[in-house]
Amino acid sequence: MGLFSSIGHAIGSVVGGITGASEAADAASRAAATQAGASEAGIAENRRQFDITQRNLAPFLSQGQSAIGMMGALQGLNGADAQAQAIAGIQGGPQYSALAQQGEDAILANASATGGLRGGNTQGALAQFRPQLLNQLINERLAGLGGIAGLGSGVGTSLGSLGAGNAQSIAQLLQQRGAATAGGQLAQGGATRQAFGDLLNIGGTLGRIAVGGGMF
Repeated sequence: MGLFSSIGHAIGSVVGGITGASEAADAASRAAATQAGASEAGIAENRRQFDITQRNLAPFLSQGQSAIGMMGALQGLNGADAQAQAIAGIQGGPQYSALAQQGEDAILANASATGGLRGGNTQGALAQFRPQLLNQLINERLAGLGGIAGLGSGVGTSLGSLGAGNAQSIAQLLQQRGAATAGGQLAQGGATRQAFGDLLNIGGTLGRIAVGGGMF
């Protein structure tokens, strides 16, 4: 009876060790899956936030790019035809027409009040006014486009910095996910090796008990 009791105790101890190792491995695997899931959620949130920011800033970037093209056209960088078309667009616009009419009316009113309506100074002022106005409006347009282009450039730089930071954050989360997955796999492998070793120990323990109990 003592012999069977010793055998049962030995088997129970070994089986308990195997069961405990298996439970520990399962717990480690679940923990690894939880950590990997959290890393995956973090990666998805980083990407979502960057996509939102990119969509919000896209109009500014697009306008900046358009402004650069318009500046190039006005300055003749895109060819003579493009420059002529850009200047004609300003000259044919409502702003130019309104200012030209107001300016010429003011020159004529002043000449009429001073009695110089038909004088050479009045005719010279009228002849110079429209070219000067056009030149002024071109310079104003270039300044305005330059501000828009600068805004677009700043947005592009900001997006580049955000993208680099987002990529770094995602890389760290991927490393964490990889470490968690590897940890779970190592725990599973350790449990398998321990279980195999414990099974071998069963045979050795039973053999020693049997010999000590006089079975062989």
